[in-house]
Parts: sequence; structure tokens; C-alpha cells
Amino acid sequence: MELEPDADLDEMVLCERYGISRTPVRETFRRLAGEGYIDIRENRGARVIPMNHSTLRNFFLVAPMIYAAIGRLAVQNFTKRQLSALRDTQELFRAATVTDDAPAMVLENNRFHEIMGEMSQNVYLRPSLGRLLIDHARIGHTFFRPRNADMRERLNRAVKHHDGFIEAIGAHDEDAVVDLVFEHWELSRENMEMFIAPQGLKAVDFH
Repeated sequence: MELEPDADLDEMVLCERYGISRTPVRETFRRLAGEGYIDIRENRGARVIPMNHSTLRNFFLVAPMIYAAIGRLAVQNFTKRQLSALRDTQELFRAATVTDDAPAMVLENNRFHEIMGEMSQNVYLRPSLGRLLIDHARIGHTFFRPRNADMRERLNRAVKHHDGFIEAIGAHDEDAVVDLVFEHWELSRENMEMFIAPQGLKAVDFH
């Protein structure tokens, strides 16, 4: 979260900062590019993936579909160990909301939904979820900062949604999980639009 979207990455600066050669830096660049964090441009070096109008529009349109599909498959395929990990992550997220630790909230929220992706056990959806979570985390770094009573109430709702996911998955209630997905997404969408989304960017209801 230290580098802005579209920021250039200087190989030599990173080599000097971490005391390593250019080979491991380039290998790291390739891995980060494969995971969707950076873009390697021919003869122009690497940059942090931008977040422009097109990126945000695609994010807002596709996210609810991916999250809903992940939710359904999570109910069908989760293991007890994964459900336990989801509970543990939720407690870390809850603790971060109490202390207003924005970076921890972002990371634990990201991990919560990542575990749901693991529960889905779907090799096609998980990469798409991973890409969504990258931008969700970057956007979340902006809105997970309670500035007033309204934002505090919204954050409390997010915590309750997570509790609901755990309960519904444990009960094998697929419909309840999907309903929560759209309720949770609507909350996130409102938060994101409040701070960063250009006018006219509205989520499509795929419910």
C-alpha cells in the first residue's frame, strides 16, 4: 500500500535498497505481474497496475458475479479446517475494527474472502477472485478509515456480514450465503463510491 497506482518501479533503486542483484528483482517483477500487481512494459520498465476509469468500471461490473459464484461453491466444498481458518481470520478482522487499524482491516478482510475462494476449490474462479481482491484491497485502504459515526456503523455491518457468512457456510445454507454476498457487496460498493468512484459507476445487480 506504499506505492500509488501507475507508479514506476526502478530496478536499480530496489537493488540498492534490498542489497540484491537485478536477477532476483526481475524474477520478483515477473511473479508480481503474474499475480496482477504490476505491469511490465516493453522498453519502459515496470509500473504498479493503474486504477483508472476503465479498471474501476470492470471491477464494479464483475465483482458481484465472481463473489456470488465463489459463495455458492464455498458452501458445497468447504472443509472443517477452512471454516476454522475463516473464524480465526474473522476474529483478527474484528480486533482490527476495534482498534481502527486500517492496514490490518484491509489485510484481514482480504484474507477472509481469500479463504472463501479456497473453499470453492475451483481452479477457474480462484485466479479471478485473486485479481479482484488485489484491487479491493487497494480501494479498501481508502475507505477502511472510520471518519464519522456513519462509517463506524458501516464497518460494524461488515463485521456482522462476516459472522453471517461463517454461520451460513457452517449450516450449508447456500441461498443465505448468496444473499449475504449481495448485501455485503452493496455495502462495499457504497463505501467505495463514496470516496473514489466517478459518477455513473454503479454495480449491476446480477442477483
